[in-house]
Amino acid sequence: IYLRSGCRIAVSPDTKHFAVDWLGVEVTRATLGIIGMGSIGYKVAQRARAFSMRILYHNRNRRRKEEEEAVGAHYCEKMEDLLQQSDFVMLVVNLTPETHKLIGKKELGLMKPTATLINISRGAVIYQDALVEALQRKIIRAAALDVTHPEPLPRDHPLLKLNNIIITPHIGTATVQALHMMAEEAIANMLAVLSGHPAPSEVFPK
Repeated sequence: IYLRSGCRIAVSPDTKHFAVDWLGVEVTRATLGIIGMGSIGYKVAQRARAFSMRILYHNRNRRRKEEEEAVGAHYCEKMEDLLQQSDFVMLVVNLTPETHKLIGKKELGLMKPTATLINISRGAVIYQDALVEALQRKIIRAAALDVTHPEPLPRDHPLLKLNNIIITPHIGTATVQALHMMAEEAIANMLAVLSGHPAPSEVFPK
């Protein structure tokens, strides 16, 4: 949000000087709550540790102690505890019947009024009407979404009219290198199955 507004100020023809009180929110030593500590969530934790963030996580299954210690992550058995303590809440879960509208009015109300909600999973994990209300009423400070439901949102959707949200067009993996790696992994899986071997990247292992 700070970046988007700052960019607008920097390029505006009306800008004569930069305000000294244009202040953002510090990431270093802030608390990051990761909901969904699979392979992607764990990579997020690895990167967050470089910023000396306090890392909390909620997951169906607790990570091994050595994995927690490697990134300094603390397990929250109850998602509510994570929501109440986090400065940044990041959603990194698969979309399933259990995670559909996982974050709604109740969950947003548990978050700090200074907190930011980040969604890099799927749009339907958030009940978007509740998010609109929470942002309008400043129940939470801001949101950053790489995913929405649907994609793209209708052009008159209220989320698009708010100034405390940033939305990107589902580009979390949109790099040339990432696409190449995804294609290579898909080919490796197909070749393995055709040869009668288990798929190396099976989504739901038996």
